[in-house]
Amino acid sequence: MPKPRRNLQATAEETMTPPSSLTPTQSLARVLQAAGNNLYRVELPPSSTLASDASKTLLVELPARFRSTIWIKRGGFVLVDTAAAGERENKLDGEIVNVVRNEKEWRKEKYWPKEFVQRISYADDDDSDEEESNVGRMPPSDSEDE
Repeated sequence: MPKPRRNLQATAEETMTPPSSLTPTQSLARVLQAAGNNLYRVELPPSSTLASDASKTLLVELPARFRSTIWIKRGGFVLVDTAAAGERENKLDGEIVNVVRNEKEWRKEKYWPKEFVQRISYADDDDSDEEESNVGRMPPSDSEDE
């Protein structure tokens, strides 16, 4: 039996709005790769208080409330909490508390790391010398050749 729709919508709403402040054990991180079984390798910014000189990558777990509801892609951002990591006797370094879905709103917050610069998604203007692509266009008709 699937999760009730109201639970799915509440979880999705929760990820759209950023918290007003972070606790000392929380930090924003960039997802490097999915390690399998709801585990992710994330990269902390160098200015983070959680990032030591030796390890800036953490192995974190996605909690059950986000599984099969929110999808995390490589290069996306998550809010990580390392408070419970010291109590555990395993290889996990923390837990994902929130997933950044509306990046524009999250970037406005004062705790957003300056190291996570915004990626430009449009093509450079330097490529204008290249021939235009024919992708998505109709082939030339026979009447134009005459």
